[in-house]
Amino acid sequence: MYNELLEKGVIYPDSAWQQYVTDVGERLLAVSSHANETYTFTVVDEPVVNAWATPDAYIFVTRGILAYFRSEDELASVLGHEIAHVVLQHSRQQVAKSRLSGLAGILGAFATGSSSTIGLAQSLKTTALASYGRKYELQADELGMQLARKAGYDPRASIESIQILRDHEAFRRSVMNSPPVYHGLLGSHPAHAKRLHELVQQAQYVMLNELPEPEQDYMSMLEGLRFGTDSAIGVAKDSVYYHGALRLKITFPEGWDIQSSDTEVFGRDGAGRAKMSVRRSAPPSEPQTPQEYLQKTLQRDDLENGEEIQAGPFSGYIADIKVPGELPKKRAIAVVFKDGDIYLFEGELKDQGDPEVFKEQFAAMVASLRPMTADDMRLVNRQSIALVEARPGDTYAKMARNAPVRQHAEETLRLINGDYPRGEPRAGDRIKVVK
Repeated sequence: MYNELLEKGVIYPDSAWQQYVTDVGERLLAVSSHANETYTFTVVDEPVVNAWATPDAYIFVTRGILAYFRSEDELASVLGHEIAHVVLQHSRQQVAKSRLSGLAGILGAFATGSSSTIGLAQSLKTTALASYGRKYELQADELGMQLARKAGYDPRASIESIQILRDHEAFRRSVMNSPPVYHGLLGSHPAHAKRLHELVQQAQYVMLNELPEPEQDYMSMLEGLRFGTDSAIGVAKDSVYYHGALRLKITFPEGWDIQSSDTEVFGRDGAGRAKMSVRRSAPPSEPQTPQEYLQKTLQRDDLENGEEIQAGPFSGYIADIKVPGELPKKRAIAVVFKDGDIYLFEGELKDQGDPEVFKEQFAAMVASLRPMTADDMRLVNRQSIALVEARPGDTYAKMARNAPVRQHAEETLRLINGDYPRGEPRAGDRIKVVK
């Protein structure tokens, strides 16, 4: 899995963060029963809030989860929790094959964006990956807290981490209408939460008088950390449109105005004479070829000059639409089958304009469809964490006005600063913003 992530370019390309997470992980590992074992700590270049461990001691954390923490102690609590799962062999005991197949599916979703793996990732709470079970999670919480304390970290950060992840879960559920992703450290059951608070109280009596220095200043490390994905709907760059939700890129004719919604990308030429669009279409009720899809499922009986086409490795069909009268001058339609998804292209030329040039441009646009790679996602995602000092009168609503976050900017700023759902910044505080 690590090699596949590396090959797909989904390892976060920041050596300072990779080394930092490794240093904190090794500090925890040194006080565990696996002190002489080889562990690999890796930051994955994904915006989701997640962390996981494999039985052979690979610990993964996403850059997404890093953005929500405020201290090295909180990072250590999650790394300690995942190390504990390995030490206690939970992956091997909890139906390892099904759990690892779930992991592989999620890694596949990161790397390819195919519909099947994204569907799996979106329904995590119904899979073996979603949780080891309350018993194992509490065991990992207990051992993780012990490792953090022995390594010189504040065990109270475990409770703070739990609150951060609880807030994130509440945000996803109530604002985003999405399931939680991270399996551990939630302590949602009252008995679990009570036990964790008892452990923290006990640990306070045996804490070191002076905690060792952290490996780094965590808040300073956050400056410049890539955040979220501003290609969630789409970004145009040099006539290429990158649509993060559809996980594809399309090249429109040079100079066209390109826009999008959650489900569609559409472009117009500067004079308003021609337009083209692409959207995801409903799958057929039975196996069909692209031509059959247009003729049977969409019931198009007005096609002519049709031919099979290829858009990269994906098969499709393109045709002219018979136009009665003189307006519009030309219409075209195409469909491409990609990884179980169906993409429908439509184009229209008004009374002015060269129909042969339009036909060539439309065919080129259809043939340009490609899946987005990790490098593409990185190219169009320029959002990152920045730190500012809150001034008197600052609110998250005011700060959100300048944030590039497309949806729920105010709630997002509150969330990453630990003030969700109703908190506000205090003058003089270092606040995370998105730029």
